[in-house]
Amino acid sequence: MLRTGAAVAATALIGSAAAGPGSAWYRRVDKPGYQPPSAVFPIAWTLLYGDIAVTSAYALDNAAEPEKRSLRAALAVNLVLNASWSWVFFRAHRLGAATAVAAALTASSADLSRRVATTHPVGRACAAYPAWCAFATVLSAGIWRRNR
Repeated sequence: MLRTGAAVAATALIGSAAAGPGSAWYRRVDKPGYQPPSAVFPIAWTLLYGDIAVTSAYALDNAAEPEKRSLRAALAVNLVLNASWSWVFFRAHRLGAATAVAAALTASSADLSRRVATTHPVGRACAAYPAWCAFATVLSAGIWRRNR
């Protein structure tokens, strides 16, 4: 649990470092009407990161040895994509590329969620993660369309 929690916490810190305390650029970006209030994002991501850490650690503890290696790899890819999105979106301002990263993160989080859920029913709690990432992909695409 400690290593998984540390990896997820590092992902959260790296990703949030890109966003900064409030981007002047982001405040000027034209956003779709379905964007939630900004206070929703830290709450949602805190809950999701906690969920990822707990369910992934539980899955790793309960998976058969051959599955552990592929589960670790899936988690690592997912966390890299997760942290990358913020850097592509907030720092590089590459909205099309950020949409592609969000789509890849959605696919990766669905795969991770599936892998975690196969180890034990408690893993089904990870299902909110790909749902949120899918919404984030739609939101990223909407922002990209409005700001070309």
